[in-house]
Amino acid sequence: MTEIFSKPQELLKAVGKSLGPTEWVSIEQDRIDEFANCTDDHQWIHVDTERAKEGPYGATIAHGFLTLSLVNKFLPQLLEVRGVKHAVNVGCDGVRFLNVVKQGARIRGVGEITSAEEKGGGIQSRVKVTVEIEGEERPACVVETISRSYPEDD
Repeated sequence: MTEIFSKPQELLKAVGKSLGPTEWVSIEQDRIDEFANCTDDHQWIHVDTERAKEGPYGATIAHGFLTLSLVNKFLPQLLEVRGVKHAVNVGCDGVRFLNVVKQGARIRGVGEITSAEEKGGGIQSRVKVTVEIEGEERPACVVETISRSYPEDD
């Protein structure tokens, strides 16, 4: 369920709040292939299904950066900040790839608001997103996202 904040300033009191989980997303070979085409990363472990069967994971695996890019899909499912003039993606800190995502696996995001502060005329918040793999103990990826939301004029 999406956590809704009626204005950016509410994030200041939400530090430590858990978010999610999101819906599951299935990572199929066509998604992996499309990502390979977009990034020109056609390493066999990602795109050669026959060779990958004999590889270390028994199947193709998603690119780490594909998994990371899906955090952008998960964030709006985790939280929605209303009452904004505009918002910007400031960046990420602490990206870690902790487990592979095999073709056919399902992943989802869970989050935690780790900080929020007034900065540059807006509210800058950090959300730690953990990308879980269904049936796996270790997550695929952990990243701290940084966003800045500029409130509407009162």
